[in-house]
Amino acid sequence: QAPKCHCRFLPPPECPVFEPTLEEFQDPLGYIAKIRPIAEKSGICKIRPPPDWQPPFSVELDNFRFTPRIQRLNELEAKTRVKLNYLDRIARFWEIQGSSLKIPHIERRILDLFSLSKVVTDEGGFEMVCKERRWARVAQRLGYPAGKNLGSLLRSHYERIVYPFEMFQSGTSLPVLLISHYDGEDVDKEYKPHSIPLRQSVQPSKTSSYGRRANRCQPDPEPTEEDIEKNPELKKLQIYGAGPKMMGLGLVARNKGLRKKCDVTVKKDEGEEENGKLSEDMVNNTNGPCTKMTMRLRRNPTNAQCVDNFVCRMCGRGDDDDKLLLCDGCDDNYHSFCLLPPLTDMPKGNWRCPKCVAECKKPSEVFGFEQATREYTLQSFGEMADSFKADYFNMPVHMVPTELVEREFWRLVSSIEEDVSVEYGADIHSKEFGSGFPMNNGKRTLTKEEEDYARSGWNLNVMPVLEQSLLCHINGDISGMKVPWLYVGMVFSAFCWHIEDHWSYSINYLHWGEPKTWYGVPSVAAERLEEVMKKLTPELFEFQPDLLHQLVTIMNPNILMSHGVPVVRTNQCAGEFVITFPRAYHSGFNQGYNFAEAVNFLTADWLPAGRSCIEHYRRLRRYCVFSHEELTCKMAANPEKLDLNLAAATHREMFIIVQEERKLRKSLMERGITEAEREAFELLPDDERQCDKCKTTCFLSALACSNCPERLVCLYHTQDLCNCHTEKLYLRYRYTLDELLAMLYRLKVRSESFDSWANRVKEALEQEEGNKIEISGLEMLKAEAAEKKFPDNELLRKLNSILKDAEHCQQSCTKVLSHVDCGLMALAELKSLVETMQNLPCVMNQLDEVKAIFRTVEDFQSRAQEVLNQRDWRKDSLPPDHLQSLMEEGGKLPVVVPECNVLLGLKEQGHWLGKVRRTLGTEGSERQEVTLDVLRNLIEAGCTVPQSVSVETAMAELQELLTIAERWEEKAQICLEQRQKHPLSTLEAIVNEAQLIPVTLPNILALQGCLTRARAWATDLEEIQNGEHYPCLDDLEGLVAIGRDLPVYMDELRQLELQVASAHSWRDKTCKTFLKKSSQHSLLEVLCPCAKRRERLNEEELPDDSSDDSDTNTLGLSAQDLRDPAVVAFKEGEHREKEALLKLQKGNLCKSSLNAHTPGTAAVSVCVCSGQPQTPQLRCHLCKDWFHGGCVPFPSLLPSSGPLTNPLCWWDWDARFLCPRCQRSRRPRLETILALLVALQRLPVRLPEGEALQCLTERAITWQGRAKEALNTDEVQQALQRLHELEQTLHQEVEKETEQSSIIVLSDSDGGDGEDGVIDLTEDSPKKKTKETNGVGSLEPLLPLLKGHVVELSPATRVQLEELQLEGDLLELSLDQTSTIHRVLQAASSPPREMLRTLIQIELEEQKRTNRGRAKESKRKRKSHRSSSKDKTREASLDSSESKKSCPATPSQNTSSHLHVHSSPEVTVCLINAAPSVLSIIL
Repeated sequence: QAPKCHCRFLPPPECPVFEPTLEEFQDPLGYIAKIRPIAEKSGICKIRPPPDWQPPFSVELDNFRFTPRIQRLNELEAKTRVKLNYLDRIARFWEIQGSSLKIPHIERRILDLFSLSKVVTDEGGFEMVCKERRWARVAQRLGYPAGKNLGSLLRSHYERIVYPFEMFQSGTSLPVLLISHYDGEDVDKEYKPHSIPLRQSVQPSKTSSYGRRANRCQPDPEPTEEDIEKNPELKKLQIYGAGPKMMGLGLVARNKGLRKKCDVTVKKDEGEEENGKLSEDMVNNTNGPCTKMTMRLRRNPTNAQCVDNFVCRMCGRGDDDDKLLLCDGCDDNYHSFCLLPPLTDMPKGNWRCPKCVAECKKPSEVFGFEQATREYTLQSFGEMADSFKADYFNMPVHMVPTELVEREFWRLVSSIEEDVSVEYGADIHSKEFGSGFPMNNGKRTLTKEEEDYARSGWNLNVMPVLEQSLLCHINGDISGMKVPWLYVGMVFSAFCWHIEDHWSYSINYLHWGEPKTWYGVPSVAAERLEEVMKKLTPELFEFQPDLLHQLVTIMNPNILMSHGVPVVRTNQCAGEFVITFPRAYHSGFNQGYNFAEAVNFLTADWLPAGRSCIEHYRRLRRYCVFSHEELTCKMAANPEKLDLNLAAATHREMFIIVQEERKLRKSLMERGITEAEREAFELLPDDERQCDKCKTTCFLSALACSNCPERLVCLYHTQDLCNCHTEKLYLRYRYTLDELLAMLYRLKVRSESFDSWANRVKEALEQEEGNKIEISGLEMLKAEAAEKKFPDNELLRKLNSILKDAEHCQQSCTKVLSHVDCGLMALAELKSLVETMQNLPCVMNQLDEVKAIFRTVEDFQSRAQEVLNQRDWRKDSLPPDHLQSLMEEGGKLPVVVPECNVLLGLKEQGHWLGKVRRTLGTEGSERQEVTLDVLRNLIEAGCTVPQSVSVETAMAELQELLTIAERWEEKAQICLEQRQKHPLSTLEAIVNEAQLIPVTLPNILALQGCLTRARAWATDLEEIQNGEHYPCLDDLEGLVAIGRDLPVYMDELRQLELQVASAHSWRDKTCKTFLKKSSQHSLLEVLCPCAKRRERLNEEELPDDSSDDSDTNTLGLSAQDLRDPAVVAFKEGEHREKEALLKLQKGNLCKSSLNAHTPGTAAVSVCVCSGQPQTPQLRCHLCKDWFHGGCVPFPSLLPSSGPLTNPLCWWDWDARFLCPRCQRSRRPRLETILALLVALQRLPVRLPEGEALQCLTERAITWQGRAKEALNTDEVQQALQRLHELEQTLHQEVEKETEQSSIIVLSDSDGGDGEDGVIDLTEDSPKKKTKETNGVGSLEPLLPLLKGHVVELSPATRVQLEELQLEGDLLELSLDQTSTIHRVLQAASSPPREMLRTLIQIELEEQKRTNRGRAKESKRKRKSHRSSSKDKTREASLDSSESKKSCPATPSQNTSSHLHVHSSPEVTVCLINAAPSVLSIIL
């Protein structure tokens, strides 16, 4: 049958997984015993602790350093190791022949030479397969596909590679032509020997802390050659003593003084020479080099002891040096013709002699792990492990699936091509490095949480020494069994198939890291697993019978399962336990970097398995970790300290041991051995009390010889002690048989004490009335069970339950009899109490008193029932007096009687019905105020009282009334929410109907209040509309606000809202007409005279910031004044404003324009900033106060409406300055105001602003009539004619001078090349000689030339015009007559040169600041037209400066003004030149 291919791994079924509750988790060994019937069937199981159980990791990371073991994966698997050993031997054979082994490939996979050899052997050998042409069958059994003629290829490879080696192994001579050099093909892979015996036959030293448990005991002296030759069984053991040995090392002869000679002459046997064969006895018996049990002394030419270094080892002669061959292995010499078969040619390369070739037939030595050379910390090992896994799978470690790792592991261990090595930190002593669990060892102070985990039974340092664990009876720490071992794993690191020492339990906890994969086999299949592995790999077990005890061999679970071995698996994650049961084989590997801890423990059920393990060890001659007999006897010596289960198990085990001991000692007596002495074996070291034959640790007895004091044997091997006479033999014993029987009896008493106790308990619990036991007797039985540590059982639980019931009855009786007020007992409880006390199997002294109380309660119940049954209380209530007396009687009882509750309910029912009658007014008394809450509370209370016809009727009435009231409340709420306003009549109907309900409804009351306010609103509206005058806006706004808040629909409200909106629209238009942008004055302030402010200014009562005004403080007239007949009040305001202004002018004229004042007087404050006088400053034309040039805007001398036809007409310059206090509005023209008045007349509303505007308009028209009258006088008309003629004359003179100058000047609005933005087209431009100025700057040279008093006015006319000018300036309107009067008065006065100069300076400074700012902005924007952009910026700046007024002009006006003003800057020069003639004309 062809061998199966196990490339695809099929995971075995999962093992049982248990999740204990927190209560079950408190008893570790008890829980394990509970799950044992289920888990033991699988061999291993997994336990997940409760989520809250998370012990802290307590290893000292700084001191934790370890040296791991090196594991080569394909050397772990048994079948793979057999193949590798075979390949090593065949490679060694071809190396001796001077060739290297190259394994061929067939069908893209390497040829399995071992399987090929086995299949050919199974088919009858090479000759038989060739004879019967079975090579195709061989190929089929090897798994190759049929039909490809691979049989001949396999024959060729077998004949060239395997057949010579097989013939050599069998000792048969081959023809010379067969042993040809084999170099393989180019495509074949050269095989590198693993050298497993030489590399891994040495385990860690005895001083190392990482040895397996087999090295716990001191080994025996090493056996000699004679011992080994006499006892062939020694060859089957792993160790000669207590550890593996190198081949030929450490073995000495029995006579240690005898030294073997270096050179021994070997003679040839003629018979053997004729047969052409080398005698096998000669090879095996030669005392030369490379023998099995001696060290070979290598010879060299300078060694004096070797005199025949250059002689043939076969013939002993040194002639024919050219035919003498030197072995490359042992340096011995051989003639080529002395060899069998003789060599015709000298071999090429390395050559080995026949003795070295014989090494190929030696079996492979025992197998073990070698130690790594590097020491790791947890961090460095983790970095190495994670890096290895990430590189191997080419993905992050946490993303590698566990199934992938499992398949890859079993693929690697079965591969002979891929050699993958990993490292495993296994069997690290926790006593040396510290446990992963917290420990109370005094090394450091633990926190409260750590102390709890340090005492936990699941702490692996605590579990082995729990009271129920047998290991607590063993003195001393057994590393790995009582003291945990630590395991630091990486991916693929494995632990091989094994069972625990003494077939004990084991528990493994994974502290952290990646999972650990386990495989387990139950104990019932342990022998089957051993049989399968021995059957499949007999080569390994032939020389190492206890191979499975060494943790060095693994086999694929699929192979075991295919041979009938049940296997389970599991993945142990961090924080989980895995438990293995006695004699359960287990193995596994790590999925990655992790840290685990493991320990053994023993329970009572283990004792039979432990005895069977000792018998098994005796057959294998394996060392014991502890003495099973010593452990059993130690527990038997103190039976009172054992719990019942353990005592019973120990009794059964002790009985078997005593019976066997009695039989063995009897056999000694029959042999005539009568001498004996007592020996305290427990005080001797284990190596001094081990049987020389089976290595069992003796305790109860042993046989010794007085002539051989260093030897002893157990009583099973008395024949193997020595050959001395029987008289020299004597028995060494620990206990006599009588002592053993006494110990057995005490165990029996301990185990049977439970039966006596159980009988007494049963008798006490089954006593009838009159023979009951006292409670104290039951308590004594309970105390006895606790003292003798009886296990939990049904009788004990029943006894505890009875005592608990008795204690509860006593407490309840005390409560009833003492009338304690902490809470009355229910009648059912009293009845149950009486029944319980009667049924208890013990005497209850208070039973009679409780019965008497119970009879009293029954009597009261009967009388109460009679009263309740006399009349139908459901239809009518009982008399209150009778109810009260019964209730008082029931209240004195120590229990709660149900009838008392019925009587109390009837009383509450009557009280409730009285409340209802008073509420509804059915009793004839005065009716109380009823609200919705009152109704709801009554209904709620009615549900708790006993129901009757009266109660049901009252509840129906209350519910009906509540429903109606809530419905009307909901209607009122809808009306109040104003989602849809209803007419007044509708709401009145709702309120009228709701008032018929006898309930106070909050929403109805609120709705009623709204109706009252709505009626009052309508009355107020009617009064306002029926008045003599239109209603004021304030009154209408108030009515609109009130009407909007009312939930009533009113047609008048909509009309009022439209009227108010139209009034607001008119006021907004008026504000836009009068008010400046961001004005601080209201419209009413602007339209009304401003007398009060001016009075305060005059009296200097205003604060520093005079711009902070309000209506009540600044207006001469208030809004309330304008509600009355406004004409008179407005006239009075005009008069007061004028008087205040005259006073203000008088005071401001006293202020000096210089910043100097008389010492001792207060400093003068001027301007809106209330600062000191400083230049440049200008006096207001109206209030005569001084203002700084940077605080307020000043007028531009050049008008924005058109050019100056003649700059010398200074009276036409726009030099009149009104401060912001005097000019508070835009001052629109009268025509605009008339349009607003027409719109005002259409409004049916009176506005304060409208009244003020009408008065202002009337005042302006009156003033305009007076101004026209004054201007139409002859004197003023002549003056105006004079000014007109003068302007015409000056204009003609200027044109004449301009023509004579022959200068053509063009102005470029975008700027020119000249300095001042003017392009000169003449040949000899005057600007080359004279620096020109433009704009306002051109007016400054004219100031000295200006002449005044152009016209003459009489004093009366002057005064009249000045008064008109004052009144016109007070008007917040623009009238043409104002400018005309100002022009005439200016022409009749001297030119104000200082004021004009100040205006020119201020405007020039402003122009320069504007030029600088715009030049910087232009410089940033300029890219390609630098010079052009500069001229444009300068021209635009000049234009802005010239066109600046108190109100800024539009861009189109600025551009037009710029072009006209700058059309010819030479006009200025001409005017200056023509000044004498012009002045003469003026004069």
